[in-house]
Amino acid sequence: MQIIKRISLLILLFFSFESIAQNTTVRIGLLKYNGGGDWYANPGSLPNLIQFCNYNKIANIQAEPATVEVGSPELFSFPFVHLTGHGNIVLNNQEVINLRKYLMAGGFLHVDDNYGLNAYFRREIKKVFPDEKLIELPYSHPIYHQVYDFPNGLPKIHEHDGKAPQGFGLFYKGRLVCFYTYETDLGDGWEDTAVHNDTELKHRKALKMGANIISYSFSN
Repeated sequence: MQIIKRISLLILLFFSFESIAQNTTVRIGLLKYNGGGDWYANPGSLPNLIQFCNYNKIANIQAEPATVEVGSPELFSFPFVHLTGHGNIVLNNQEVINLRKYLMAGGFLHVDDNYGLNAYFRREIKKVFPDEKLIELPYSHPIYHQVYDFPNGLPKIHEHDGKAPQGFGLFYKGRLVCFYTYETDLGDGWEDTAVHNDTELKHRKALKMGANIISYSFSN
């Protein structure tokens, strides 16, 4: 029964990727997790990023992202999922297994630290891939040059601790399955400028970097 269930989930994910290849509309997901962190932060960020990607013909994505729980079989319906928040994340064993299978099967996870997420995310992702490490990506990595050029890596959107922004990757069999953006706060930048009093320039930079992430995840 477990083998049949897993095959069914892999088939579902395969057809999600097929729809991307055929340039039909796909849907992306916002990852809902337990532990007390505000997974729902920046409610306007993904819709704004989707609108930007669709307008600039970077992708063809349904206007509203879906909310999907880490342990749900529905996770396999989405080629790209986004995780954000300020606080704690706790994944139980079933959620760890489900997320691992999703990423191994071809799914892509983007994690954006909205400040305060770092220690918890690093602890939980280690459960998912205990033998792999988050590696800081060089500025030459294609994710920084996919559609828009970021020769110095991630843009700095919000100040937290005065640190430079960093982009970390988790690889499985040579494929980037998770991209972690730290000390940049892209999600805040994707929101309408009035929400966080961002300049239009920062807003555009954040959207362009987000478009690069979407484009890279869909093409790899």
